[in-house]
Amino acid sequence: MGSQVTSGEGLLTWSPAGGLRSSEDAAPGGRLLVADSWLVRDGRVRALDRHKERFLRSCGECGGPPLRRLLEFWQDMTAALPRTGEWFPRVELAPDSRELRLRLRHTPPLRSAVRVWAAGQSDPRTLPRRKGPDLDALARVRGRASGAGADEAVLVAPTGIVLEAATASVLWWEDDTLCLPSPQLPVLPGVTVALIQERAQRSGIRLAHRERTVAELDGREVWLVNALHGIRPVTEWVGEPLRAPRAARAGEWRTWLDDAMEPLPGH
Repeated sequence: MGSQVTSGEGLLTWSPAGGLRSSEDAAPGGRLLVADSWLVRDGRVRALDRHKERFLRSCGECGGPPLRRLLEFWQDMTAALPRTGEWFPRVELAPDSRELRLRLRHTPPLRSAVRVWAAGQSDPRTLPRRKGPDLDALARVRGRASGAGADEAVLVAPTGIVLEAATASVLWWEDDTLCLPSPQLPVLPGVTVALIQERAQRSGIRLAHRERTVAELDGREVWLVNALHGIRPVTEWVGEPLRAPRAARAGEWRTWLDDAMEPLPGH
């Protein structure tokens, strides 16, 4: 398979014969069919196999390349990931050409807390259970949140029920119960939130799927969770008089999640 390519940020395209090769076309190039991304820190990553499963499954659902080629791409992609520094790579299935790509990106600033726009945003996604096709629409939502002085926005169903954030899953605590939206709702199957659920189950912490509006999160410890930042407690609600209490539980869970990073294969 292809040799390791780690010259720096940029777009790498893959072919069965040549493996990964740097591409001069670094533009996004249209609405992605599938995308997946994760944090790499000095050659360590969290739950890479789960990202692989989600990416392969999503590619299969939209008529992507045969499984054998997907597995070859994943092998070459993993070998090409940098083993030093902090990175936020994204694997992509391109529209039209069905080309497999690796977009090497340096990690944006990591945050341990988040300010959230309290005005629930109508969910703009057309395919909420697949990461990729709606990235541009979600970026516009985040742009509106930024314009309001927030870092993130919460997507809501037509009924006002919380679904998730533009780039993260939403969890919250009700007394000693860790709560999250029902998987029957149109939410992305998050890798990081699945790890948190499993730890809660192992620890005997009660889990519950509950339907809440943004206003009903007032005064609760709320977390936004994704592969880049891990767990970010909400420290401020912007635009509405909602209370964000001190995140009493987040610190210990963040430490556990950081410790869950493992060396990349072959590292």
